[in-house]
Amino acid sequence: QVQLVDSGGGSVQAGGSLRVSCAGSGRTFSNYDYMGWFRQAPGKGREFVAAFRWAGNTTYYADSVKGRFTISRDNAENTLYLQMNSLKPEDSAVYHCAVSRSIATIISGDYWGQGTQVTVSS
Repeated sequence: QVQLVDSGGGSVQAGGSLRVSCAGSGRTFSNYDYMGWFRQAPGKGREFVAAFRWAGNTTYYADSVKGRFTISRDNAENTLYLQMNSLKPEDSAVYHCAVSRSIATIISGDYWGQGTQVTVSS
């Protein structure tokens, strides 16, 4: 019904920058008003990172990334980008793109991508 493809990520030193992308498609993709990312580090639970609401162009950020991460979009391609600046070692995790019908459920996600690894070394 919905396909999400995560890309980008990689390894960087603390203070560096990376960008992850998420391309959405599928017959019911337009049914989901919220699109964003959660992350999961080894041995830890899922953590909300950031999200975008297509209706109203509203962005949401976790306090831990506010001021450092920025969402942007390409409407024509149904693609969302997460620019991550001033990265910290605690940002290291697998980042998963997700879609949902409410901001509260982004972390569980109706659908999510395969994930992309972000590693920040000190």
